[in-house]
Amino acid sequence: MNTKQEIMEKTPILKMENVSKAFPGVQALTDVNFSVEQGEIHGLVGKNGAGKSTLMAILMGILEPNEGAITVGDERFVAMSPKEAIAAGIAYVPQHVAMMDSLTVAENILAGELPRNKMGLVDWKRVNQEAKERLEKLGLGLDVNKKVEGLGVAEQTMLAIAKALFGNAKLIILDEPTASLSRADINRLFSFIRSLKDKGGSFIYISHHLEEVFEICDRVTVIRDGRVVGTERVKDIDVPKLIVMMVGEDVEDYTRESTCVEEVILNLSGLERRGYYEDINLELRKGEILGLTGLQGCGAEQLGKGLFGLEPRGIGTITIHGEEFKAVKPIESFNQGLAYLPQDRYRFGLVGLRSVRENVTYPVLDKLVRLINLVNRKEEKKIVDQYITELDIKTPSTEQPVRLLSGGNQQKVVFAKMATTKPDVLVLHEPTQGVDVRAKMDIFRIIDDMAKQGVAVIIISTEIRELMGVCDRIVVMNDGRLTKEFRKGSKEMTPEKILAAIEGGKNNE
Repeated sequence: MNTKQEIMEKTPILKMENVSKAFPGVQALTDVNFSVEQGEIHGLVGKNGAGKSTLMAILMGILEPNEGAITVGDERFVAMSPKEAIAAGIAYVPQHVAMMDSLTVAENILAGELPRNKMGLVDWKRVNQEAKERLEKLGLGLDVNKKVEGLGVAEQTMLAIAKALFGNAKLIILDEPTASLSRADINRLFSFIRSLKDKGGSFIYISHHLEEVFEICDRVTVIRDGRVVGTERVKDIDVPKLIVMMVGEDVEDYTRESTCVEEVILNLSGLERRGYYEDINLELRKGEILGLTGLQGCGAEQLGKGLFGLEPRGIGTITIHGEEFKAVKPIESFNQGLAYLPQDRYRFGLVGLRSVRENVTYPVLDKLVRLINLVNRKEEKKIVDQYITELDIKTPSTEQPVRLLSGGNQQKVVFAKMATTKPDVLVLHEPTQGVDVRAKMDIFRIIDDMAKQGVAVIIISTEIRELMGVCDRIVVMNDGRLTKEFRKGSKEMTPEKILAAIEGGKNNE
């Protein structure tokens, strides 16, 4: 080990010592010790509700700990305000980056400090030049004249990181930064993060994608039930050991027995939407779980949204139980037996200010109303409690606003909401995105239970191994067309062959 590495390892940029936090009825954190070295990428993992979000909220000054201390550089705090956290050099880049979308890259970078000429007017030439120079120092070649809304998700994330550094951030928290990225974009983002690390940058990396933690992090800390289980160098452990640390036991890949019967529930015939998909012909049987996968932009997302009525469907015929499906709006789809779980839960799946109870039962509220418009609270409570238990939704109360739950628990609330409608056909778009290992098992079991009850399920996902475990069939989509089908139990159904089909069959012999 060289001298520079030794100095970095012995110089903590952050120390959180014996941090505890309690909410009414819930001990969220207990004696947590967590540190980040200068020039380190430190992973933070744990099940949903383990305490990661609470710990980071304390670090950002949003919550005040009941006990413990925080040291950033040479400054020691018992508690910090958000203003003090920013001044100390703590920056946070969320999964959904918040930028001024209608402004240019340059305007976002220099917001609040736009250079002006002698007349007091903004000197746009200097704005663009200074922004370009700042980005070049970080090795980031973004077009400073481009509006942020025109950037890809990876570029927006890199811009947010750069902007934090321009604000003199010493430690950047990255919260699920790859959740919506393609593999190519992940590679670009990781390359950028590594280049900043080589210059002494320090990061906390929060992710449910454990393979990525091993790919990008130097060390990883596991939190379980509000306590630190351990901190390890990633080179000294593997994914199975990390999972055991997270959940307290070994979790195998999920597998299920087929419940599919011959009766056709859903039939798609000649579906076409110009620019997105064409010649879509597909049958889905009672109790069948079908996986639909492909590269980003393959058309699967638009097909799912089109079926539910979130986007135009185009031409073609759809039948459910042999009857033509004419719904063009989400509420009509619900009423005709088709439910949809969106990838973007914030836009389409949740009412953040409403409670867990209200979100879960909203689609079936009319069925819970008794005489004189009174809701049957006993039946409502039974439904809500059932899904909280089955999905292991971590919430202090059924009256907790959904926006205050962790991302994974929010996803499970959306899933419960869809499940309450008892649909004939259920379309799930990345149902396990942002969900921990244990919660994934819960979700797979719920999907399996619904299939056993005769529901036909379509799962749109890029998680090949998950699809292999839960699906009866996997269909690959390329450039808007269904190109190859894999059946459970066949010799063809391997990760390598599915991936080859996704990439255009280059390796398919």
